[in-house]
Amino acid sequence: MIALLRYQAALLLRSHRWLPPLLLYGGSMAVGVQSGQPVLDCAGWAAATLLPVTAWLVRVCVTNEPPAARDCTAAAAGPWRVHLAAVAVALSAALLLAAAGSGIVAAVGDPHTADRRAVVPMGSATAAGLVCAAACALLGTAVGALCNRPLLRSTAWAVPSTLLATLVVLFAGVSPANAAVTGLVTGSRTGVVHVPLLPLAAAGALAAGAVATACTLAARRT
Repeated sequence: MIALLRYQAALLLRSHRWLPPLLLYGGSMAVGVQSGQPVLDCAGWAAATLLPVTAWLVRVCVTNEPPAARDCTAAAAGPWRVHLAAVAVALSAALLLAAAGSGIVAAVGDPHTADRRAVVPMGSATAAGLVCAAACALLGTAVGALCNRPLLRSTAWAVPSTLLATLVVLFAGVSPANAAVTGLVTGSRTGVVHVPLLPLAAAGALAAGAVATACTLAARRT
């Protein structure tokens, strides 16, 4: 599995297809995370942005190989292992962005509430932002796993489905991502910081189920 992870990581780096999602994340951070803004608001923005970026990274990783190369790799290592390695590399890249984004938020965010009347503990705010970003990355992984091959092989279906699913996961009231981001925004108003551990656990469960489904179908359809 380690060799597969290295192989998929090398494919991602050499393809340069990581550049558009990275530019999307960087551009969104430049717009929504600025010096002097409340740290929890910045953390919520950075986390929410990570969800579509992660879904895009998953699509990049699971479609990186040409069909002939993918068939050879699947024959040698097993199709489900190859697919799992691709998704794992995408999630790892997203978590690196989450860590970098949380560092930027901690560096430039103002440790006060939105009305500037109460102090927000920077350590707790950073931890809450990082956990929220991880939850959004996991849900982005779930979206990417369910909206691309092997479930949806056609780009005409996969891309619109990914966009629609991203919007639903971000804004639906029952979504762990919505709960985590809303918690940060609410904390920015009240000054009370809650680390969204429950949304993180729910996001992890959903991501595990989605990836397991995709890997199972990859083994059957290859």
